[in-house]
Amino acid sequence: MSTDRFVRIFAGIFVMLSLALGVEGSPWFYSANFLWFTLFVGANLFQSGITRWCLMETILRKLGVKTAVELSQAR
Repeated sequence: MSTDRFVRIFAGIFVMLSLALGVEGSPWFYSANFLWFTLFVGANLFQSGITRWCLMETILRKLGVKTAVELSQAR
């Protein structure tokens, strides 16, 4: 699996988790302040779309996860 897919998966998990913990109608509601985390994830996705730099991708690369281009060249 490539770094792009991992970044999307982690962003999706963080958004769903923060909504589950931050929306009052949720059975897992804890505090509305978790909605700030949803905003943070969205802002980071927006920033990475503009600058083409993502901290999560940098961390994954250091852990040895390959990019989509590297995976396609290996085939």
